Amino acid sequence: MPTILGQNQYGKAENRVVKITRDGDTHHIKDLNVSVSLSGDMDEVHYSGSNANVLPTDTTKNTVYAFAKEYGIESAEQFGIHLARHFVTSQEPIHRARIRIEEYAWERIETSDANSKFIGADEVKHSFVRQGQEVRTAQITFDGENWEVVTGLKDLTVMNSTNSEFWGYVKDKYTTLQEAYDRILATQVHARWRYNWTSDEDRLPNWEKSYAQARKHLLQAFAETYSLSLQQTLYQMGSRVINSRSEVDEVRLSLPNKHHFLVDLEPFGLKNENEVYFAADRPYGLIEATVLRDGVEPRIPVDMTNL
Repeated sequence: MPTILGQNQYGKAENRVVKITRDGDTHHIKDLNVSVSLSGDMDEVHYSGSNANVLPTDTTKNTVYAFAKEYGIESAEQFGIHLARHFVTSQEPIHRARIRIEEYAWERIETSDANSKFIGADEVKHSFVRQGQEVRTAQITFDGENWEVVTGLKDLTVMNSTNSEFWGYVKDKYTTLQEAYDRILATQVHARWRYNWTSDEDRLPNWEKSYAQARKHLLQAFAETYSLSLQQTLYQMGSRVINSRSEVDEVRLSLPNKHHFLVDLEPFGLKNENEVYFAADRPYGLIEATVLRDGVEPRIPVDMTNL
């Protein structure tokens, strides 16, 4: 039985690029992991091995580094837009480009006022420490006419040490969990949000400000919600972003519940008054949902594993 070629794409994955911007003695870092995926008129390379329409993946890698120099890296989103536009408009066989970016944040190390006299420098503004485990993400897709920008973050660990309950749930013969009226609520936030900017005719969002504000609203909603379930907290987090940022139409959240269980100290003659907990890393509850602006159709994949 004959076969036909289905969906296909190719590119260079995980190009690590670090851009240092020197503003006099003050330096700024952008640290990105950029993956390029291209698709279009690529049937022949699969059927016969002809590379006539193939832009080498090594070239896509070189383009990432060259663009870091030519355009700088104002934001992950804007850098991805430059790349996607270039691949689609400069190569006729390429009809669609998808750029995925992870950004790793660095925090400037603040030195003591007196430190400079010991090292012979007037002022130190070029030393940094890598921030935690949180990673910023961006996916930019362009088909020659329309844009789709999905930004987000992953591995942002948060905790409320009170103002969380869990009770009134279904119980059957396998239920052993005790109802909790004051518990720790902790999770590792994985969030993606989709912008309603889709055309060059529309006004560009301020990518850096928008990311910072969306992140702020996620955190504030987590902190300010008196939670009766992690689902309720998730909805409040997504809603806060939608209601606060007009440029965002869709938020997808995946929140693994980082369970903390009270330790039984009675065998030692001690009373545990919500003070000592056992932190279990697995198994864990996994709460996921999409929050949408009314009237908007969802586009962010339900499974965000590779987004």
